[in-house]
Amino acid sequence: MSSIKLKSKTMKNYIFPILACLIVFYSCGGEKVESLQDLKAQQAELKTQLSEIAGKISLLEGDSNKKFVLVEVSAITPSIFKTYINVQGRVDAEESVSLSSGMPGTITKINVKAGDQVRKGDVLAETDARMINQSISDLQTSAELVNQLYEKQKTLWDQKIGTEVQFLQAKTQKESMEKKVATLQEQARMTKIISPIDGTVDAVDIKLGQLTAPGMPAIRVVNFSNLKIKADLAESYASKVHKGDEVMIRFPDSNDTLNKTVSYSSRSINPLNRTFGVEVLLDNKKEYYPNQIAIININDYKSEKPVISIPLNYVQKDLKGNHFVLVADGNKASKRNVILGKEYNGVAEIKDGLSESDLLITSGYDGLNDGDAIQIKK
Repeated sequence: MSSIKLKSKTMKNYIFPILACLIVFYSCGGEKVESLQDLKAQQAELKTQLSEIAGKISLLEGDSNKKFVLVEVSAITPSIFKTYINVQGRVDAEESVSLSSGMPGTITKINVKAGDQVRKGDVLAETDARMINQSISDLQTSAELVNQLYEKQKTLWDQKIGTEVQFLQAKTQKESMEKKVATLQEQARMTKIISPIDGTVDAVDIKLGQLTAPGMPAIRVVNFSNLKIKADLAESYASKVHKGDEVMIRFPDSNDTLNKTVSYSSRSINPLNRTFGVEVLLDNKKEYYPNQIAIININDYKSEKPVISIPLNYVQKDLKGNHFVLVADGNKASKRNVILGKEYNGVAEIKDGLSESDLLITSGYDGLNDGDAIQIKK
C-alpha cells in the first residue's frame, strides 16, 4: 500500500512540471499562438486532463485500502435430479445349452464345428448304436410274427371262435412287443446329440473315437440373439426397484454403454444371501458375450420437476449443524442456509435455500464469511 501512495505522490510531482512545459511548448514552439484566448483554451483542456488523471489516482488509492477475496461464481440451472443403484451383473444367454450323449458309447460322427448355425432338431453328433440297431431289427421281426398271430386270433374272436383268454394273450404279447421296440428306438435316439434350440455352436468338446457318457460336456449351443443381463441386489433395495425402471449399462471391457429398462425384478428373496434378482434384456444390435461383466445403474429416484442441485463440496456446515452455501451478493459474500434432499455421486438436491437468480461461489469460499468483500474473477 505504501508503494502505491509513493507512486501517487511521484505522479503528482511530475504532473505540474509537465503542464508547465506543455504551456511553454505551445507558446514558444514552432507553431505561433495567435491570441491569448487560444492559449487559455489549451490551458483549460490540460487542466481537465489533469483532473481525470488525479481522479484515477485517487480511485487506485481508495481500492488499495480495501480488503477483498477473489472468487469464482457459477449460475444455478435447475434440472431433473436422479439417483441410481450401482451393481455388477453379467451377460447371460436366455437360451444356452450344454449337450451330452444320452447313452454311453464311442463317438462315431460329428456333424458340426464351432461357429456353425444350427436349427432345433438337428443331429450334431452320434455315438456307436450298432448293437441297439441290431436288437431293434431282431425285435421288429418277432413283432411282425406276434402281430400276425394277434390279427388272426382277433378275427377268430370276432367270429366267436376260440376263448377270450387266447385273444387276450395274443393282444398282450403284441402290446408288450411294441413297447420293447419303442424302448430300443428311444435308446437309439439317445445315441444322437440333438440340438433343442436354434442357435450357434459355441464349443465342441468331443473327438471322433472318444468315449463319452451321459453328463460329460460334448457340444454347447447358444442363441446369441436372445441375451440378457442378470444381477443380484441387496434386500434393502427390494421396494425401490421395479419392472420398467430406467437402467444405464456400462461394459468395462469394451467401454460400451447403453440405456435400457428393467425387464424383470424378482419378488422373492434368496434366504441364503438375502438378495433378489433383476434382469435386463439386450438387443442383438451389438456383440455381447455370455458371462461378460456389466455395470448396471438402476434409477431408483427421479424428481418430479427440475430442481436445483449442486456439488456437495460447495456445501458447508456451521457450528449448529446447519448446512449452508455462500453466494455472491454484489461485492459481498452472502450466507444461505440450505436444506438438502437426495444425494448421488457427489451431488446434492437442494430442497430450499437457493434460487435460480443466485450466483453460487465455487472458488475462494474457504475461510470466507458472511458479508466479506469479494471480487468476482473475470
